[in-house]
Amino acid sequence: MDELGLTMVDEGGLLLRQLMRQARQRIAAEGSVVRTSVETFMEFIESSPNVFRLLLRERSGTSAAFRAAVAREIQHFVAELTEYLQSRTQLTYEEAYNQSEACVILVFNMGAEALDLDPHARAELAERMVLQLRMIAKGAYWYRRDRERRALQEKLS
Repeated sequence: MDELGLTMVDEGGLLLRQLMRQARQRIAAEGSVVRTSVETFMEFIESSPNVFRLLLRERSGTSAAFRAAVAREIQHFVAELTEYLQSRTQLTYEEAYNQSEACVILVFNMGAEALDLDPHARAELAERMVLQLRMIAKGAYWYRRDRERRALQEKLS
């Protein structure tokens, strides 16, 4: 039975990662990275709520093997987003990783809240998620700019 559960965790994480990769392809056509990603994630929650519930439940479940499997899936999301951010920004690996980790944690937590909401409340939550993710991105941008400014000041002194 544990093997079946672990397989379901792996497949659920893979399904969500594939959808997020497709979202990155949609971004080229639709524009907003954050909005397209949030819309894709919310579509996943609507179409596969039980898969997401499984990931959430096993993240803090009693089985160490399940917790490790979910942690691996979350780490895959963080790693893919880190790579994506590094390819499109001037963030260092550490900055991109920290931004990615904050975004993934936010999305998973808000996703848990979204599961039991009616469509109107879910849409409002998605808008808050977009705003909060943009705030994280702006913070990372200004953090990088400050790092660059300090490095320049150091060179000049």
